[in-house]
Formats: sequence, structure tokens, C-alpha cells
Amino acid sequence: MPLATDDKVALAPPDGGTEQTGAPKIVPVRHSWRWVAVAVALVLVAQMAHALATNPGLEWATFREYFFDPSVLNGVWLTLQLTFYAALAGFTGGIVLAFMRLSPNPLLRVTAYGFVWVVRSVPLLVQVLFWFNISYLYSRLSIGVPFGPEFFSFSTTNLVGSLSAAVIALSVNEAAFASEIVRAGVLSVSHGQLEAAAALGIPRRRQLVRIVLPQAMRTIAPNAANQLIALFKNTSIVSVMAIMELFYTVQVIYGRTSRVVPMLLVATAWYVLLTTLLSIFQYYVERHYAKGAARTLPPTLVQRVRLAISNLRAAAAGERTLR
Repeated sequence: MPLATDDKVALAPPDGGTEQTGAPKIVPVRHSWRWVAVAVALVLVAQMAHALATNPGLEWATFREYFFDPSVLNGVWLTLQLTFYAALAGFTGGIVLAFMRLSPNPLLRVTAYGFVWVVRSVPLLVQVLFWFNISYLYSRLSIGVPFGPEFFSFSTTNLVGSLSAAVIALSVNEAAFASEIVRAGVLSVSHGQLEAAAALGIPRRRQLVRIVLPQAMRTIAPNAANQLIALFKNTSIVSVMAIMELFYTVQVIYGRTSRVVPMLLVATAWYVLLTTLLSIFQYYVERHYAKGAARTLPPTLVQRVRLAISNLRAAAAGERTLR
């Protein structure tokens, strides 16, 4: 007798142990505890929704008033700019550092490892404050021969502003973490494939572009997306430099209006909304690089909706046929 599983049905045993000659009786598998878990989850969700809707301290009227406030929208735009520039510079530097770590040259390996070790050991807030005060440490920078004559020098007073310091700090921090993500993805590709490609006479650059990176992206994409989302949220740290990104803008508004909770809800809603968009982008990137690894690609959101509609139509048509 076949065993019952979560998604299948079991055949009823023949009566009296004799061989069954007719059609087998189908017995659906019951999942009592699953329905209990669903009921508990629905009760908790309902309670949370009721608490959010009825709590007067959340001040939803103030939330609606400031959600599309021009100053908040400017903060959102600046947050997106910080995320874009830091991600672009950080992942570019991370790729370089990753291949330095994988290089057979010991000097490159040690240099890249030292950079990653230092940056990952220092909190991001300290890095931001360090770059913000770089002009205090080095009032002038010069270019010339080491321990020799200088060709020219320049002041750092106006060289690194608060916005530039924020981008540099976020980029440096992102490069250290991105390098480990890229390195792990490259190492996940079987070395035997490179040996086979070398035996076929495929150039090393073509091996990297056509064999290693497409397979490594299956490992890199989820981790890189998580790191990008973390970078997006970490932009709130630069509020210590009075940069008018989303979180600092909200702080200024609730410092002026004393509406702390609803303004924090405004920031939370924008972070959740934009993180959701990044998560959708992550899904499509992972789906793209799943080609060749999965026989059937996971359906997109549009495909899921179409499938649900077609199933409802089929069920309605079946009911009309039975009538």
C-alpha cells in the first residue's frame, strides 16, 4: 500500500485482505494541525491589524499628511541616490577585491585580505565619522615621490563634504562585504569545469565570462540583493552628519512638530515600500540566472495571477456543468 504524503491521497486497504477488483476508494489525507496553525495565524494577523487601525497614538491623520510631503520626498530621493552611488562604487570595488583575494600573487591576496579585515572590524558609524573628519587628520594632500619632492598639493578643507564623506564611507564598507559575496560565488563553481574549458583551449577571459560568472551569479544574486537592502537601510546612519536623507528629514519634522510616532511610521512605510521593490527586483534577477539550473522557472507575479484566474474560471465552469 503506498504511503500517504502531504500532497497525495492514500488508497483504502481492501476489505478482508482479499484482492480488490473494483476502483480503489480514495481517502483524503487530513491535516488537522495545519488548519489549527492557519487559524492561529489568522487570529494574530487580525489582532495586529486591529491594533494598528484603532490605536490613537499612531495618529494616522498626521501620517497621511506627511507621507507625500515635499521634504519627505526629497529625503527619499537623496536616500536612493546614496544607495545607488554607494552600491555602484561598492560592488565595483568588491569585484576587484574578490579577484585580488583569488589571485596567485601573495601581495595582492594579503592587501585585499587586510582591507576587508579592517573595514569589517570597524563599525559603519565610526567609518562615517572618520571620513567626515578627514580634513582634521589631513589638512593637505600632496602628490609626488614618496619621501621625496612634492609635485603639487591641495587642501582637504572643501575636498570632502558631508555628502561625499557619506558616499565614500558607504562605498568602502560595501566593497568589503561585496568582495566576500563575489568570492564565495566564484568558489562555488566546480574547478573541474575550468579544467575542462582549459583542455578545450578556451581562453581564460572567456572561461570567466561565459562559464564561471553565469553559474556564480546563482550564489551571488541572493546575497548581493540582501547586502543592497542592508545598504539602503544603512543610509540612515549618515543622519549624524545632518544630511537630509529620509531618516534625518523625519527627525527634523518630528523635532519641530513633536509628532514622533507618526513620523517614524512615515519613514518605516517608505523603507518597507522601497525594500519591497528591491525584493521584487531580486526575484527577477534570481529567476533569470536560474535558467539552466531549474527545469521549470518559478512563475512571475503576473503568471501567478493569471493561473489563479484560470483556476477560478475552470472551477466555475465545472460547477455549471454539474448543475
